[in-house]
Amino acid sequence: MSNNDFYALMPLLVLAGASVLVMLLIVARLSHRIIQLVSLLLFVIAFASLLNIREMLPYQVGSLLMIDSFGAFMIGLIIFSGLAVNVFSYIYFQEKEEGPREYYVLLFLCTLGACVLAVSSHFVSAFLGLEILTVGLYALIAYLRTRNHSIEAGIKYLVLAAFSSAFLLFGMALVYLQTGTVSFAGMAHVITAASVPPLLLTGLGFMLVGLGFKLAVVPFHMWTADVYQGAPVPVTAFIATASKGGVVAALLRFFVAIDGFRSEQLQTVMIAIAIASMVAGNLLALRQTNIKRLLAYSSIAHLGYLLVAFIPGSNVVPQAVSFYLLTYFITTFAAFGVITILSRAESDAEELEHYSALFWKHPALACILSVAMFSLAGIPLTAGFTGKFYVLTTGIGQGLWLLALVLVLSSVVGLYYYLRVITIMFAGTRDLLPEPPARYPVFLGISLAVLSILTFALIWLGVYPDGVIGVVQGLRLK
Repeated sequence: MSNNDFYALMPLLVLAGASVLVMLLIVARLSHRIIQLVSLLLFVIAFASLLNIREMLPYQVGSLLMIDSFGAFMIGLIIFSGLAVNVFSYIYFQEKEEGPREYYVLLFLCTLGACVLAVSSHFVSAFLGLEILTVGLYALIAYLRTRNHSIEAGIKYLVLAAFSSAFLLFGMALVYLQTGTVSFAGMAHVITAASVPPLLLTGLGFMLVGLGFKLAVVPFHMWTADVYQGAPVPVTAFIATASKGGVVAALLRFFVAIDGFRSEQLQTVMIAIAIASMVAGNLLALRQTNIKRLLAYSSIAHLGYLLVAFIPGSNVVPQAVSFYLLTYFITTFAAFGVITILSRAESDAEELEHYSALFWKHPALACILSVAMFSLAGIPLTAGFTGKFYVLTTGIGQGLWLLALVLVLSSVVGLYYYLRVITIMFAGTRDLLPEPPARYPVFLGISLAVLSILTFALIWLGVYPDGVIGVVQGLRLK
């Protein structure tokens, strides 16, 4: 490996080395607090190492990885996700019966797998990254063994992820049979005909089934609510953000490389999935009384919104996808951060009744969660509105009027359950609420500081998004 390879892979090497270092710290019997702080520092180092590779982009590492501006942006977004989850994890796991120290090893490995996915330019690296991510999530989802629904959620994810991997591998095999290569660039040179061959189309269909389970889009979404409810709150936030972000990046890189959307049949299937996800996600969330399940169905709808920008296959797709993922990640962490702080050792703060009169006892947390709900709903002056507007203009620019209409109408439906959460927080009296969270004041202060930064970012991206949009518009897929 050359020096340039070493520098280009530095973020991934730091994440891999961090998992080994944390294992050594566990062997040395260091406390949870020390391990969490060291993990936080290692995430910061991994994020900072991205600054050293800006001048060398795009950079091809063998035939497996392509680190371009889009890939570097996604790596940064995924590492930021791991950092945010790390911050919220201490106050969540410290009071639990299970030893929380091994949790950080799994978190580093899952982050590494998602980052590998984001820069994969080869089926081998993509599948390895996906499995590193997925195997770690098996354990993280079922980490709280004594909790109701935890083991159930872990088993459901294990079984369905195994099936989805089988579909994905079979699809890859069919694509290889048609093209004779497993490199994205190699396929781009082989597939030159005006129409997509039937065998290749079948392979792409099987791959969509496998990746559809990972993304939890309709009709592959049935596991989502149960896993979101059963997993620890920080793990649920990671599944909703970094896990799906890595898969979206790999899928986008593959389809752009082979120009997969020139097939009308494939585009029709993707349009149907997008419409079904937007409609079903919002309708299923309407009657939910559990906020984790509500956010699970909300994530299905948001993946449908994302597909509106994904389907056109034009040059602006990477920019629209990147900006929407950025706004969605920040919003999701703000929401799940509040849920984490309000959770207790014996149970999570997941029932909506737990949030009754929240404003009168914890006004700061209520305001943060309100901004997050406004952003998820796409209310103007929040990041969610800017992200949806960017996606909408991308779809309309390519003539996808049906998708744009469904996006607008389904977003109107979604207003109901987002505003219901806000209404509950401002209703009732303060006598209904428990005492404010006062445990671990240092780590609680760090968590509140992170939530404040996320909330400021949500408002800033809604009021003045030009700076970030300018950065995003410079992203390119090589």
